[in-house]
Amino acid sequence: MSLVGASAFGIGGTTTTVRQVQPAVGGSSPTSFETARPGRAMTINQIFRRDAPGVVQVTSTQVITTNTDPFGFGLPQTQSQKALGSGFVMDKAGHIVTNYHVVAGARSVEVSFSNSDNMKARIVGSDPSTDLAVLQIDARSRALTPLAFGNSDRVRVGDSVVAIGNPLGYDRSVTAGIVSAVQRAISAPNQFPIDHVIQTDAPINHGNSGGPLINSSGEVVGVNAQIATGNTGSDGNIGIGFAIPINTVRTVVAQLITKGKVDHAFIGITAKPVTAEIAHLFRLPAESGLLVATVHPGSGAATAGLHAGTDTAVVSGESWPIGGDLIVSADGVPLSSVDQLRDLIAAKRPGQSISLVVYRGTQKLTLNVKLGRQPSSG
Repeated sequence: MSLVGASAFGIGGTTTTVRQVQPAVGGSSPTSFETARPGRAMTINQIFRRDAPGVVQVTSTQVITTNTDPFGFGLPQTQSQKALGSGFVMDKAGHIVTNYHVVAGARSVEVSFSNSDNMKARIVGSDPSTDLAVLQIDARSRALTPLAFGNSDRVRVGDSVVAIGNPLGYDRSVTAGIVSAVQRAISAPNQFPIDHVIQTDAPINHGNSGGPLINSSGEVVGVNAQIATGNTGSDGNIGIGFAIPINTVRTVVAQLITKGKVDHAFIGITAKPVTAEIAHLFRLPAESGLLVATVHPGSGAATAGLHAGTDTAVVSGESWPIGGDLIVSADGVPLSSVDQLRDLIAAKRPGQSISLVVYRGTQKLTLNVKLGRQPSSG
């Protein structure tokens, strides 16, 4: 699912894809993990002993072409380049979850467990729009330890979490922290937004990509994917990491296993939610909704006749598209945020339709938009 590229929805800050190897940053363990009580939180050690056997190191090899002649007259040379990440076993069939960016463009992929045995893995499917991929290895079922999936909708700010992965190539390193925020949005490798992302201060660094973020019950609630680095001049951890929610993972990997890919529905607009103050200032016919900023040529929105803003107004330093349609509901659901519309579209397949109620000036219209297939990049 996507509307448009993530940048169009105000996803700010600097994010770094967790791909290469950097020094790990230590962190203090949350006190709620220190003592396990019957039926309550497990200790960090208990979580590690239970789940670490299901965490793997993923090494992918790409072949790149270079030209070492500074004048550009030499023959291109090819060389191998390795990318390091993490992953975890999801079932006894040998399926392993990791990040798309860990295996993107790979000629070969290997996974290794704690006993340092390297095993060839095949890429079952990958999805750049959610930065997820599924691998499969040929291993005896009794040698595999699948990790249990939790429910990311139940994750709350302040919950204790641990991350297990391979930062700097140090296999099965564990760090601990809390959930710092929920409902974040980050940019996928193809620049479309990934919604409902979990933010954590559990230290994750390069090499942690694709590894599990685990709750105090030992269940996976997210797949570690990115870190924010701010303006420090370093791309190491500063206490702001992001994990793709496991409920998204559950849906995507099921499609990757059955079809090898995921088709995301696409409406083809950028939009901005209005506030009551902005609605009053611009004399809009509704106090909430989405102002259409742009309409992607050839998209379902364009075919249905949605109108983009014709001008831009700046209020207190913030830009607002004006002169276009105001979407107030979709499939009967009143809209106050872009996330709501993205969620409704995510539940649909390309070729299905969504019914939009819009205001064009003071005229109220109902438009049925046939959703297309998300393009390769945002």
